[in-house]
Amino acid sequence: MRKGSLFNLREPVPGRLRPVLLVVLPAAALGAWVVATGPLEASPLILPGPVQTLKALLHLWFDEGLGNATLVSTRRILLAVGLSAALALPLGVLMGAFDPVFRLFDPLLAPLRYMPISAFIPLLVAWFGIDEPEKIAFLFLGTFVYLLPAVVDAVRAVPDELVQTALTLGASRPRAVWTVLVPGAMPTVFDSFRTLNAIAWTYVILAEIVNPSGGLGAIFASAWRTTRPDWSLAGLFVVGLIGLVTDRAIDGMNRLLFRWRE
Repeated sequence: MRKGSLFNLREPVPGRLRPVLLVVLPAAALGAWVVATGPLEASPLILPGPVQTLKALLHLWFDEGLGNATLVSTRRILLAVGLSAALALPLGVLMGAFDPVFRLFDPLLAPLRYMPISAFIPLLVAWFGIDEPEKIAFLFLGTFVYLLPAVVDAVRAVPDELVQTALTLGASRPRAVWTVLVPGAMPTVFDSFRTLNAIAWTYVILAEIVNPSGGLGAIFASAWRTTRPDWSLAGLFVVGLIGLVTDRAIDGMNRLLFRWRE
């Protein structure tokens, strides 16, 4: 393999090039955006320009309660993900550790992974109404069907040699689960929260568009009613920024909590 090549397999990019590569595509995308909405005079009802989108962002923040809407959506996500984790973590550990438990629950829960979550909205509205409980239930369902199999797979990926060693040394089965399987699986489970975070921020908009009452979904619904694509673009940038920040936070917590994995 030729040393010094930028495209060596699985070798990190030299430190001096990393900042350059990080900004190349965003700068190119911004330039294309400016060109498309400038000299070509694209209609602002089709593609608002960067300046118009920035003005819309400031208007939404100071006049339309964008900050409060972000907090409302964040609270809903935290509550739904907390409920999802409270059920998926213990059930996933049991399903991954004990095959009879897996065979009991999997025929019922496995098909949920392949069903479009949006199709459950009419049922959830019928069961919970159109207010806060329906939104939380929708987010719970959307995150639970992803988190549960991730936990099961993480538990099953723990080397069997570690379990057998614990049992040989006299550990009971519950103790082997708690001291071997759970610690061994948790780094992978925590990794899955990064994807879970992305799923939650995707679904929260859909959940909040049904009877918009606070939250970022209400901002998007208002943008659609009033034909304001600049509001939609501004909202998308906010959601993307929040998702990026929370993803980095989860990754940092993972590295801190499970430093031994490295």
